[in-house]
Amino acid sequence: MIRRAARTAAMQLIYESMLGGEGGDETRFGLLKISRGDEELPYIDDVVNGVIQRESELDNVIQTYFVDWTIERVANVDLSILRLACYEMLYRDDIPVSVSINEAVELAREFSQPDACQFINGVLGSLSRATSDKSEQVSSQHNEIK
Repeated sequence: MIRRAARTAAMQLIYESMLGGEGGDETRFGLLKISRGDEELPYIDDVVNGVIQRESELDNVIQTYFVDWTIERVANVDLSILRLACYEMLYRDDIPVSVSINEAVELAREFSQPDACQFINGVLGSLSRATSDKSEQVSSQHNEIK
């Protein structure tokens, strides 16, 4: 399984969890056709479990970048995409931020309404700029101390 397919499966499991599903073996290995020995299974497990464990924190981060919108108004599929990308951006150092954003937009293009792409891109772009600015400030302060 390639990473794009793994990301799609992870998003679907996050979405299922939002609707009260458990993401058990029947879903993983039956409906989503993930094989038990798949090399991307650790990624899927990390992302899905991380999003579920940090749901409130991720929602607070995401909400920060909304303009005249609330988390409750976001369609579940869009919220599952945002949570996944936000988790990758904040907790997965092995995935470039630009890849997380691009893949989120592609997921929205495939699974959501046409206007969702711009919305998701805008929220994640704002998060990217904010986290980039913070890391630059920390780096700058570190260099001043030297």
